[in-house]
Amino acid sequence: MTTADAGDADSGAGAVPRLRAALRRRFGVDARAFAAFRIALGAVLLVDLALRARNLGAFYTDAGVLPRAALAGAYPLGARLSIHAVSGEAWAVSLLFLVAAAAAAALAVGHRTRAATAVSLVLLASLQARNPFVLNAGDTLLLQLLGAGLLCPLGARWSLDAVRRRETEAPEPTAVGASGRVAGPAAALPLALVVVVYVSNAVVKLRGTAWPAGEAVERVFRLTYLHGPFGGVVPEWSPLLAAATYGWLALVVASPLLVAAAGRLRAALAGTLLAAHLSMAVTLQIGVFPLVSAAALLPFFPPSVWDRVERAVAPTADRLRRGAADRLRSPGPTPEGGPVRAVRERAAAAVPVLAAALLVALVAWNAMGLGLVETPDPVASVADPTEGGWDMFAPNPPATDALVLATATTDDGERLDALYGDRVARDRPPSDARAYPTARWRKLLTLLADDPEPDRVEPLLAHLCDRAAGLADAESGPIRSVTVSAVDVDVTDGETRVDELGTRSCPGS
Repeated sequence: MTTADAGDADSGAGAVPRLRAALRRRFGVDARAFAAFRIALGAVLLVDLALRARNLGAFYTDAGVLPRAALAGAYPLGARLSIHAVSGEAWAVSLLFLVAAAAAAALAVGHRTRAATAVSLVLLASLQARNPFVLNAGDTLLLQLLGAGLLCPLGARWSLDAVRRRETEAPEPTAVGASGRVAGPAAALPLALVVVVYVSNAVVKLRGTAWPAGEAVERVFRLTYLHGPFGGVVPEWSPLLAAATYGWLALVVASPLLVAAAGRLRAALAGTLLAAHLSMAVTLQIGVFPLVSAAALLPFFPPSVWDRVERAVAPTADRLRRGAADRLRSPGPTPEGGPVRAVRERAAAAVPVLAAALLVALVAWNAMGLGLVETPDPVASVADPTEGGWDMFAPNPPATDALVLATATTDDGERLDALYGDRVARDRPPSDARAYPTARWRKLLTLLADDPEPDRVEPLLAHLCDRAAGLADAESGPIRSVTVSAVDVDVTDGETRVDELGTRSCPGS
């Protein structure tokens, strides 16, 4: 073999390690990034439960807007599988909320992390199945992120599990390499999920007219029902809102760089997206979606970011670690028995195969949903990939401000707002329509306005009778009836349309 041939062979041999290193930098995740991701997921679950608990009786009990009989009629499979549908009593649902909160807290601190993730996943799926009419894209993303996290070593760092392993001299998870990175299909799954969401949304946005024309964000902020705490103070200056439209469109179009790039460019893009989502949290009433999206971006940050984080919190972290170690310290290592270890080893061997299959399914399903590939007949016969896609505010934002009139009338003719309890005019005009108490109330009522099924309208009116009776003061007298109407106001010409969803006489009237 000539010298040139030898040089080519060495070059080829060296290309393989370089390729592996490049792939590891892009599809590998720092174990500390997974720890931050775990903490954020636990915190978001707790926030979600706290927000849902404000309307626990309204959304998840038989006394609310969706009794179990109505759920069984609309979603039979969900009614059978949801643990939250076993009982329609508030105390039983409250107990499940407390169990879910305990699992979320355990996930956040990394106590029995995989078990905590599994319990959180099951209870979240059950809760979502109990009332599908109050869900948005953020709920779907949170559920999928938990499922992806179940396959990842979320408790390898910054966790009680890590402290326990150190105290018992147990080995580190094999998925964490010597460099502190986690690589493989399982680590790539949450990264791919985030990029698929952004790319799918970008494709649908580009198919519309409002985003390429720079009009979308201005149209969104004209929708008063979407205003968050600071949504009403956003300047109505068209050039600024057009810049925001093009800026966000550019970010989602550039989202493949989250995996195609590395180092500072990747960190800068992830940081910009994270900041944009947090700004949505204070300007738009879209539930936990911005917080879920912000948590999903944490695995993209490179080791240099987590080095700085560790240096910043080192004194506090050391104190917490010592305190946890004192409580977790045992007389000696407690090796697992043969059967338990064998089961865990088999499960660990299956994780990469399962993660790889989910990766392929994730990309294929969303490609079918976008119409980029044809849906095979066996898939089309059981599901429609075009339903429930990532089309947030796409292809165009709504052009109508969707509001609601929920009016309760007392025996003496006085009128109250059945959602808020405020007194309203006897001849309440459509212009006096209100936005919704929460993002979940908005989702429920706007879906009902689009499809006013009597089996769902009647429970809503019955619940509003009880709600209005509880909100009314002693001078108002008994509630005689409740009427609910959907009010659509065109944001371009102000044209108003009112559709009455239903009216009901209240018990005791």
